[in-house]
Amino acid sequence: MKLTGMTWDHPRGFDPVVAASRAYAAETGVEVIWDKRSLQAFADAPIADLAARYDFIVLDHPHVGQIAETGALLPLPVPGDASASLGGSAESYLWQGKCWAYAVDAACQMAAHRPDLGAPLPRLWEDFLSGDAARFRPLTPLLPVDAFDMLMTLVAGRGEVDMPRDGRHFVSPENGEYALRVLRALYRLGPDEQVEMNPITVLEALTTGDEFACSPCLFGYVNYARPGFRPHPVRYFDLPLCAGASLPRAILGGAGIGVSARTRAPEEALRFAQWITSEPVQSGVYLDNNGQPANRHTWLAQQGNADVAGFFQGGFHTIDNAWTRPRAPWFLGFVDEVCAIMPEFFRKAIPEDVFLTRIDALYQHHLQEA
Repeated sequence: MKLTGMTWDHPRGFDPVVAASRAYAAETGVEVIWDKRSLQAFADAPIADLAARYDFIVLDHPHVGQIAETGALLPLPVPGDASASLGGSAESYLWQGKCWAYAVDAACQMAAHRPDLGAPLPRLWEDFLSGDAARFRPLTPLLPVDAFDMLMTLVAGRGEVDMPRDGRHFVSPENGEYALRVLRALYRLGPDEQVEMNPITVLEALTTGDEFACSPCLFGYVNYARPGFRPHPVRYFDLPLCAGASLPRAILGGAGIGVSARTRAPEEALRFAQWITSEPVQSGVYLDNNGQPANRHTWLAQQGNADVAGFFQGGFHTIDNAWTRPRAPWFLGFVDEVCAIMPEFFRKAIPEDVFLTRIDALYQHHLQEA
């Protein structure tokens, strides 16, 4: 039997599912053939279109509201081991009482630095508002979707995780303007090209050159902490805190594996989805092939592994306290429109209060259309 799957185009997204599928075929005789799409398509390509062509789709959890609405994927049995969920990873694929995917990969925004460069580490977001902030030598991914994610994380870091705030405001004016001030400060501390950089391009810059010493907020990739993956490995550390806060509140990322409602082999597909997300596979062939497991037991066990401790140990506290973005069907369209105007905030120096009013106008429009 042959099944097909779609994941995303990066060693972390492609290599582990291919290697795991090869092991599964040797064990069961069932083959899974994988294709890959860009990171941007991973964020915004309609799942219903992919589900028409593939048995498995590796997806981002904000899609679950639309998935439930379209019926593109099969609802799956709820995972039995609640202790295996990392930072709410398993729960992020639950919507309207049904499970739409299993967490196969876990990530969140973390901070990363080059320990060999000896630069100080930021502990508070307010550090970037000080006159000597250049000493951190930061590089920040401010591609629109990453900048907006960071805005939400900064707001959440001040204790406001109930987004949207109300029917008029996506976030409170006070916290929204604070977040935009920090974002503008980070933009000014690095090159203008940050507006076109995602976490991968920032990590590539950090690990292949010596100009920048840290990135205070990006979705973490275990690969870049591995000795030999790039010339200079990074080590991850907790996100900076907002002054007066006690916990970092990063946005939960990662990926889930869902089963198409059109698959001709639903029982076999379910067995594979359960197998690839099980602890032995996550801790074995998945991790060994550039994978970034979603299983909490794996993360705890790997903190003593020198090859990957810079990721699993450095980022554990942040991911274990991560929060889940809105997943209602209107949210992705709203994000797309915010992203379309986000570069203007940086490059046209739009005042924080004016820009936040524009975000709220887009929010109100999408909420009314829902």
